Amino acid sequence: MRDFTYRTYRELLGSIKGQGYEFQTIAEFLTKSKDRAMILRHDVDSWPANALKMAKIENEAGIKSTYYFRISPLSFNKKIILSIKEFGHEIGYHYEDLSSNNGDYFKAIRTFEQNLRKLQELYPVKTIAMHGKPLSKWNNLDLWKKYDFKYFDIIGESYLSFDFDSMLYLTDTGNCWNGYQSSIRDTVKSRYSFNIHTSFDLIEHLGKDLLPPKIMLNIHPARWNDNILKWIIRYYVLTLPKSELKKWIKIRRAL
Repeated sequence: MRDFTYRTYRELLGSIKGQGYEFQTIAEFLTKSKDRAMILRHDVDSWPANALKMAKIENEAGIKSTYYFRISPLSFNKKIILSIKEFGHEIGYHYEDLSSNNGDYFKAIRTFEQNLRKLQELYPVKTIAMHGKPLSKWNNLDLWKKYDFKYFDIIGESYLSFDFDSMLYLTDTGNCWNGYQSSIRDTVKSRYSFNIHTSFDLIEHLGKDLLPPKIMLNIHPARWNDNILKWIIRYYVLTLPKSELKKWIKIRRAL
């Protein structure tokens, strides 16, 4: 069975529910976390139609999650955002303003506010998540070394506002759940370490109740597809070459 399909995603959601996890959005967790909490965070880097499909699957399962949209033609789609909002999911801003402005902090905070307002016309955004922009030398998280996102009535940033020593963080970057070698910025410091490569490994760990009571899964909808041709293009044409490039960049920056 192929991984990163909607069929697999439905199976994953069923395994999570079967272990008694309560699904929370980012904003819900930051406001009052459950004792056994599962956060589904979706970074919509591209292919927003895939995000809508995942939102529908979650809605059918009675699940709410969080979707972060870039202000980019690849991601920002008003109709899709409003549809996901109608399902009861949280919408947030997937910002990349520091890298987009080549490290100019003053311009970056201005465009951040402008882009945030654009998204807030569709949803009362309360949380944000940086876009890694791996080919840029600028880390978008550094914007908050100079400014405070709370000034914009934002209650949390999805990398900065969590104690990842008290919760497990897994991301599907590289079309696997342990692609740390090819991940430049989608990483966190945590005491947790599990040998989870595929979604089927994750389902197995859930079934054996091996995982901690609080988990965040960072799921990129563009990586999930039932269409075999689109799946092949995404994995073999886009993901594998990009992963190798990011490995090379990490090595070069470490020198």
